[in-house]
Amino acid sequence: MRVPALILLALALPTTATADPVAVHVANASEPVLCAEKDNVTLTFASPEVTRFRIEAVHPAYVGAMREDRFAPDFTACPRDLSRETTEVKPPKRVTFYEDVETWLTGYTFTNFWRPHDIPFRVGDRVERGLHVVQLWVRRDERAEEVLVIYPGDGYWRIRPLPPRHLGWSAYGSSFLVGPVENDGRPLVRISGVAFDPATMTFTLSFAAGGGATLKVDTLDRERLALDVRLDRPVTDRPFAALRSMYVTEANADVARIALREEGARAWREEPIMTFKAARATDVWTGRLVPSRHNTSAPDLTFNRFESGR
Repeated sequence: MRVPALILLALALPTTATADPVAVHVANASEPVLCAEKDNVTLTFASPEVTRFRIEAVHPAYVGAMREDRFAPDFTACPRDLSRETTEVKPPKRVTFYEDVETWLTGYTFTNFWRPHDIPFRVGDRVERGLHVVQLWVRRDERAEEVLVIYPGDGYWRIRPLPPRHLGWSAYGSSFLVGPVENDGRPLVRISGVAFDPATMTFTLSFAAGGGATLKVDTLDRERLALDVRLDRPVTDRPFAALRSMYVTEANADVARIALREEGARAWREEPIMTFKAARATDVWTGRLVPSRHNTSAPDLTFNRFESGR
């Protein structure tokens, strides 16, 4: 039985809304593909006013019925060189550059990463450079859990809640970008520096184009991970955020559906992700209503609480 996205939104959205939510322009630049390992879904979020918003990762509605997960790569119908390039990437360098009882950061540098860079990543007085991937780990219920990944070279993020107890593990799915989004072969955000404050669980970004942002882990439990985002100033000439994901078919996708609370509308709008064009909305949910053979446990993502001002 299909679960209406409205039910999912009732679980995913906060119980208290902002007094005057800002409607943002949501546009779809997705393209059809046959390869499940290619990000072909692109949603952009634009507004000349927004300086604050929230991103939440919530387990899919069907997660309680799952008995096993599927997360292995699927190179069916992919170019021949894609699987070779993916499997040849090995981490020659691994460094844990912050650790306390409950939180630690681990970074990786790859020999043949597609976008070389040398972006400083600071925690307190320690600075690491040349990290292609940084993972945020936490300890919960006497277990180590990886809950967030950032790729400093192109500004991509992935987040996930703590895994359901009956699975013990859950997959990452869609990625997102925060900051001035541009295209250089694919959407990206150019970051000039990253800092992390373990006491407040806050990441601070500096953008190459000027300005910056903070992303604070506000909620982390077995239902959701919520990030509160603050931009130093509005992004007026391009999108301020984007979602990146993949869709081949509804049964082979990291995101298959979108639901939006449009400005002035009396009901939610729901559509397949590949047929959606554009809208002005105060709340956006993206996810799946039926299990996928690709990253089955990956979370839905919600973008909401768009606000202007400092």
